[in-house]
Amino acid sequence: MVTGLSADLDNEKRLAAEAAAELVEDGMLVGLGTGSTVAHLLPALAARKLDVRCVATSDATERHGRELGLAVEPFEGIERLDIAIDGADQISPDGWLVKGGGGAHTREKIVAAAAERFVVIGDSSKPVEELAPPIPLELHRFGLAATLHELGEAALRGGWPPSPDDGLIADYAGAVGDPILLAARLSATPGVVDHGLFPSALVADVIVGRGDGVERRSL
Repeated sequence: MVTGLSADLDNEKRLAAEAAAELVEDGMLVGLGTGSTVAHLLPALAARKLDVRCVATSDATERHGRELGLAVEPFEGIERLDIAIDGADQISPDGWLVKGGGGAHTREKIVAAAAERFVVIGDSSKPVEELAPPIPLELHRFGLAATLHELGEAALRGGWPPSPDDGLIADYAGAVGDPILLAARLSATPGVVDHGLFPSALVADVIVGRGDGVERRSL
């Protein structure tokens, strides 16, 4: 059953996604993220009937995009994207993100880094005063117990499917503190494929649906 709050947040996601879709122009190479907010982006982008080529960060996004008539192709032989659009689980005041609720954060980070303009979209629940756990992780299968021991406060997601590249999905539950320091520590831990902390340097624009409108911020 959809509650009033859930319906309101879903409408905010739709408004943010539709605003982001308007940033796409004919001839662009477009990176498509993963998740419930991107599920609103895909029909909004398809409705514009632009001549664009897309790459997707998950099989679900690829299937949905193709069903809507978008030209989604493998991310091979493409060095740069014009724009990438994706949601976020948390958005801090200085533009740091937590992503990976859907387990595709490694691909999402690759696509975001390849884009000339990375646009983050979300509803009004996503902006936070400071980032908080859990921080999603993708882990190698090899040496998993040793990796989890080194990380400390981390655990696999029970019953969760692997990442699009067959990595195991876990969450770090320790304090975030300075995200720069935590990101460095997680990246330096052998066995961690990638983590869900995205630096503000990757982000060009944040579009948040709020009520019946959207708030835009450039970084």
